[in-house]
Amino acid sequence: MTAEPPPIPRAAGSLPLFGHFFRLFPDPLPFIASLRHDHGPLVEITLQPGIRTLVVQDPSLIRAMLTNPIADTLDKGSFFDEMREVLGDSVVTVGGDLHSAKRRQLQPAFARPKLGHYVDTMRTETETALNNWKPGQRIDVRETMIHLSLDMLTKTVFSDSLDGTTFRQLRQNMAVVMDSVGLRIMMPGWAKRLPLPLNRRFDRARRAIRATISEAVAELRSTGHNTGDMLSVMLHVQDERTGRPLTDQQICSEIITLALAGTENTGSVLAWVLYELARHPDREANVLDELEQVLGDRPVTFADISRLPVLERVIKEVLRLHVTGWILTRRTLTETRLGPWTLPAGTNLAYCQHALHRDPDLYPSPLQFNPDRWLDGAQELPPGALLPWGAGKHRCIGERFAMAELITALATILRTRRFTLASGQTVRPVARATVRPGKMLMTVQKRESTVAH
Repeated sequence: MTAEPPPIPRAAGSLPLFGHFFRLFPDPLPFIASLRHDHGPLVEITLQPGIRTLVVQDPSLIRAMLTNPIADTLDKGSFFDEMREVLGDSVVTVGGDLHSAKRRQLQPAFARPKLGHYVDTMRTETETALNNWKPGQRIDVRETMIHLSLDMLTKTVFSDSLDGTTFRQLRQNMAVVMDSVGLRIMMPGWAKRLPLPLNRRFDRARRAIRATISEAVAELRSTGHNTGDMLSVMLHVQDERTGRPLTDQQICSEIITLALAGTENTGSVLAWVLYELARHPDREANVLDELEQVLGDRPVTFADISRLPVLERVIKEVLRLHVTGWILTRRTLTETRLGPWTLPAGTNLAYCQHALHRDPDLYPSPLQFNPDRWLDGAQELPPGALLPWGAGKHRCIGERFAMAELITALATILRTRRFTLASGQTVRPVARATVRPGKMLMTVQKRESTVAH
């Protein structure tokens, strides 16, 4: 006889009509982190009133949720419902066979042969940006890295076929959307329909983004655009279901997805790396030593991406400590078995990468920035304990591209510039649609030598 599974506890603090909104707002990170401390592998919250959401906290259950066979019984859930309002049906927001088809359509643009060309362009864009960072200048590092990411995206993925001006016009609207989505996922459904300033700003920004990209795609299609970039791939692939080219609407959804992911997430990670190295000069010295030994005086190339393990460990530790995801969701389509629990169809599931990566039961001194934890044999982790790129069939399609981008930009920046913080200055994470740095003001200094002593 099979034992009954333990009851799933419910987090305290839920209110009628609002659920756990006031525990999550304005900063959801402490509340979500407290669930790992106060409850077991599953805990129920009311993310939106009337919608039961189970937060999955055990790494093995999270991995099971993201990988087959369970992944085939789930769709993307409430967070991605909100993102679909902006992105439409893109590779990020859809599940099932449609996701698999979209992934196959986009894969050629992320293939290894193209990365070598991308790295050269990324390096050139970073070198151009460096000329604008004057010694002694105090800059908002996150915003600066967002702009750099935008420049690299424009030149690599779209080969200038969508000009930088167009993307910069989108930047403000994308910021509004990303701020709004993080709040809307916690709002009652009825509140999203009210003529509130937040809702009006979100609707305006969403319409403006789609209108701008749709116009650009239609114009490019009329020119017979084919430069071998990702946009060219999308303009020339066929829809597996119809055998016809992708519609402008389908292409538009993928471009918006790339624009958001390729600027918001990459910019935040670059900023956190520069911040942590400024706070840990010994770690910075290790990176500089490696760059000197591997590169000497020459620029970084694609062949070097796999030859910089110290820098790679720094990035991996930033992706652990400052992962950009705070809540990701799934929803059961049929009755689904997760561990000892049987969940009915329509059950909303969520997991928090940020809390998972800072769990003291998984990571010794979890708030300490320690790239050495990724040395071979230094730490044993259960599967599902580190998920900066997700897992399973929905693992980030742009992972290799993003790592090449991060390594190329940092290898170029760190050899000629260093960044300093004011005494006692700390930067806190801010959770919106993603987790990002708060205001990050740092002073740019010229690095006199690439050799660390």
